[in-house]
Amino acid sequence: MALSDFARLCERHINRWSVKRSEARGWVPAVTGYLGYGSPDRVRVLGRVLMENPDRPARNWAERGYRQFFTIQVGGHDVAVTAGDQTVHASTNDNGYIDVLVKDHGLSPGWHEVTIAAAGAEPVTAEVLIIDESTRVGIISDVDDTIMVTWLPRALLAAWNSWFKRTNRRQPVPGMDAFYSELIDAHPSAPVFYLSTGAWNTFDTLVNFVRTHRLPRGPMLLTDWGPTPTGLFRSGVEHKKVQLRNLIIDFPHIQWVLVGDDGQHDPLTYRDVVNEHPERIAGVAIRNLSPQEHVLSHGTAAPLAEAGNSARSDVPLIQGDNGHSLLAVYRRNPFDRVETHRAH
Repeated sequence: MALSDFARLCERHINRWSVKRSEARGWVPAVTGYLGYGSPDRVRVLGRVLMENPDRPARNWAERGYRQFFTIQVGGHDVAVTAGDQTVHASTNDNGYIDVLVKDHGLSPGWHEVTIAAAGAEPVTAEVLIIDESTRVGIISDVDDTIMVTWLPRALLAAWNSWFKRTNRRQPVPGMDAFYSELIDAHPSAPVFYLSTGAWNTFDTLVNFVRTHRLPRGPMLLTDWGPTPTGLFRSGVEHKKVQLRNLIIDFPHIQWVLVGDDGQHDPLTYRDVVNEHPERIAGVAIRNLSPQEHVLSHGTAAPLAEAGNSARSDVPLIQGDNGHSLLAVYRRNPFDRVETHRAH
């Protein structure tokens, strides 16, 4: 048995024991709805079922971040998802996640509420964004060190920022709100997806962060940090590549603006996507960390991967130290190839 298989087996046994123990203490299943998305034909509804103490007070946004990670997930739990005209019955996966595709829902483009019901739990509503088929531009944004200062790869700083820093004290990258506002002004119907290697446990904090700092609301594609069939930890790079490719497939009429930073592997990840689908990428924006930030982020003063235009495409690339710098460069070099592709 591989080490990853043993770790997953232990995780399942520990979680089953935790569920039984929490039930004996009077805890009950509770549903959390995430921000889903879809087209007029089908919608992806996301959520999770966790055990909850009914006597615990509502979440305090000033609490320490580590409290988000102490959860007991309910695997194999029956759920029913209702979106528009359709109801789909399913069950949670081993880690309590709900990922249900509802077809022929009848919802019009825009934001809507769907209902998630689970056995023994109060039904909840989750929001989903239905993207109109006339939409031609979308934005995919990284989170860590792109819109939120985290220095994620550096273990001790990541632990401090994610676990011990109060959730309402996270700092935004200056000017990113203004940069995104201008992109939305240029393309008012553009959906914004937040793609991160961060854990789903931080979802509520990220939603609050986006709202507080006046960033555009949009679905979030996070990940689970647990063991997989191939390793003890999930690959953040692979997670991003898979989600990027899924969006390209799901919305064939959209060209994407990719926004990230050079503190991790965004330049390489985005370059691979540009090489594979150059006609589907409207432009790439990379926030350049300072040498000091790079040292804190991954231990060297230089980026892990240099951002650069691919020799195989004419996809425009802009770079800047923060949102203000990116906005200034964007105004001089707008992503106008979108109109060219639409004309064809």
